[in-house]
This record gives sequence, structure tokens and C-alpha cells, in this order.
Amino acid sequence: MRWYVFGAQAVVAYGRPRLTTDVDITVELSLDEAERFADRLRAHGFFPRESDGPNRIERTRVLLLVHESSGFPVDLVIAGPGLEMSFLEMAKPLDLSGVQVPVIDPADLITTKLLAGRPQDLEDVRGLLLERKVEVDLERTRDTLKMIEQALDRGDLLPELERLLEATKED
Repeated sequence: MRWYVFGAQAVVAYGRPRLTTDVDITVELSLDEAERFADRLRAHGFFPRESDGPNRIERTRVLLLVHESSGFPVDLVIAGPGLEMSFLEMAKPLDLSGVQVPVIDPADLITTKLLAGRPQDLEDVRGLLLERKVEVDLERTRDTLKMIEQALDRGDLLPELERLLEATKED
């Protein structure tokens, strides 16, 4: 099964200190497999955080879980066609305390953070650029952002990336 860590834990994996309250994971599953997968996770101590009906997975493509013994929340996203599948292809295995964990590529992490656009996400982008700018395929990031801007009829993502790139020159 293919999967990757994204969100704040990915920011931490790439060397930026960050407090977070959950783990975000994208997994390649069909919607038909999702319920059986959730049952397997229950056997390992992961239980639903919310219950809003049997169609939640189909509506949101997200399983909101909590690890019972630690209380740690896990947001499990079922990869959809397009960007998430592309991100799966580009995920990088990182050694995290002796365990190989697939983590979203830094270029794609920057894309997701810019798309989310919250102040902490933008700070994460600035930090990633400071830590990993030499590793980030900025042309791929720009191409992806351009595609998203066109699809969503937005024009703010590329300028925000360029603003953050400029801000890292000052740091």
C-alpha cells in the first residue's frame, strides 16, 4: 500500500521545529477498501474521532482517527485522482529514528501549505525554504501552483510563493 506523511509532521521531518496535535497521512485506497482498512486499524488501537454517518468517507475521503493508548489524532486522507496521486509518486522515504517513512516531497509540501494559506502554513513554507531551498524543485512547485490557480480561478498562490522566496533572502 502506498502512503505518505504530509502536514506539520512532514515539516518536522524536513528539519523545522513545529508543534502539532496530529499526524496527516494520505493513503492509496479505493473507497470500497476504506471501511475494511478502518477495521484493520481498529485492531491496532485506532478508532474514529467523529461519527457522522456511514457516508462520511465517501463525502470527505478522510478518516478522522485517534490512537487510543496515546490519544494522538490521525487524519487519514484517501488519495484522489490528480494531485494526491502525483504526490504519492514523488514521496520520499526518510529515515525517522531508524524507520523508513514516506514523506511528501518538499516541493509538494510547499504547494499544499500555500493552498491551505493559514498563517502557520505560510510560516511553514518560509521555514522549509530556509531549510531546504536547494532541495526544492521550485519549477515544479510553480507549475503545480499555476495549474491550481487556473483550475480554481485564483491568482494568489504564485505571488505568495515569490514573496516568501524573497523573504528568505533577507533571513
